[in-house]
Amino acid sequence: MGLECKSRGSESRFGAYVEAITSVLGHADRAAPFRSYCAGLLLPGDRKSVEPMAARVEPGRVQAAHQSLHHFVAKADWSEDTVLAAVRTRVLPIIERRGPIRALIVDDTSMPKKGKHSVGVARQYSGQLGKQDNCQVAVSLSAANDHASLPIAYRLYLPHEWSDDPARRAKAGVPDDIVFQTKPQIALDQLRAVRAAGIEADVVLADAGYGNDTDFRDSIAEIGLPYAVGIQSSTSLWPPGVQPLPPKPWSGRGRPTSAIRRDGAHQPISAKQMALELPKKAWRRVTWREGTNIKLAARFATVRVRPAHRDYKRSTPRPEEWCLIEWPTDEPEPTKYFLSTLPANISRRALVNTTKLRWRIERDYQDLKQELGLGHYEGRGWRGFHHHATLCIAAYGFLISEREAIPPSGPRHTLLVEEPRVSDGYRPRGSPDQT
Repeated sequence: MGLECKSRGSESRFGAYVEAITSVLGHADRAAPFRSYCAGLLLPGDRKSVEPMAARVEPGRVQAAHQSLHHFVAKADWSEDTVLAAVRTRVLPIIERRGPIRALIVDDTSMPKKGKHSVGVARQYSGQLGKQDNCQVAVSLSAANDHASLPIAYRLYLPHEWSDDPARRAKAGVPDDIVFQTKPQIALDQLRAVRAAGIEADVVLADAGYGNDTDFRDSIAEIGLPYAVGIQSSTSLWPPGVQPLPPKPWSGRGRPTSAIRRDGAHQPISAKQMALELPKKAWRRVTWREGTNIKLAARFATVRVRPAHRDYKRSTPRPEEWCLIEWPTDEPEPTKYFLSTLPANISRRALVNTTKLRWRIERDYQDLKQELGLGHYEGRGWRGFHHHATLCIAAYGFLISEREAIPPSGPRHTLLVEEPRVSDGYRPRGSPDQT
């Protein structure tokens, strides 16, 4: 009984999980490499690129397994969108046992790279490194509740130096219909697609890299979802009780104007200025969840405002929405600002708890990178990049489905799939000869 039975149970569930998703791959001969690739991602190992995974899952025939896995991930013509849909069909109901999906969380993640040939690689901001460097960046969308989250869309951001270069596109196999899009534009396409697929959520969450974009916020509203998104402290707002001036009365000459106005004495203010002018009683301490060692808490203020960005081109003021401001007690000034179209009667605590749910996507990235090798793919092409990420998400979906079956103090991987013994003398390419 004990560990051995649990291991057999996990192995059986892994087989059923793989079989359910294999049905959408198109060809029966893709079932074996799909299972092997997911097993290789789940098994322990420093590298989750093709060759070391081949050695782990089929140590008796490493070269043949390497060729099979490489063809499956880099060459085979299967749809990552269809596989991701199968994963979410299988996994989201498991997540929803603990409550409905509360949020669709937008974010991006970077994979540092050397050289210039991997698809989409360019000198750009890397969140992983915290600076500009050579990397690939992908935009993703996660569905989350308080218990768990699952990435349900994932796409590479293609900078202008790639999207506008036919030779580089052709060499990397970038599809003809892929044109330059900003990260917020990619995220909006993902949101529209999952909404069309019938996925419901209470709110869209994103950091200031997306929330600063007024068109992004407006488009979420057009999709029919509330949002709670980060903004910069410099964002211009009309504070409570203040709004733009009405259009100028028509003088009877020229064309009448319908644009709302501002003048030298009537201007919006920055979110930071508004925050610093709030009275002391506007701030309340809110605890939103347990951290690793302590409860996470800060002071928050909530204010009803109207965003002011380029509203002088509009005929009516923007609707009121929430501005949520975070001011940790050990900081000299507020540190984070958010805009939200959640209901006007929402409590401060509920607004904070919802906005802070964005941490779930950071957990997704942490597990996908540290546990499942999301950034380990060594190929250079568009198809392989997206296939590898899709398979990482499929393996992650199995991890989510297994969490209730694994004791919290137990080893994470050994209960999932059986690990074959690597043959004596196997040495991955590029590693030193120990003899």
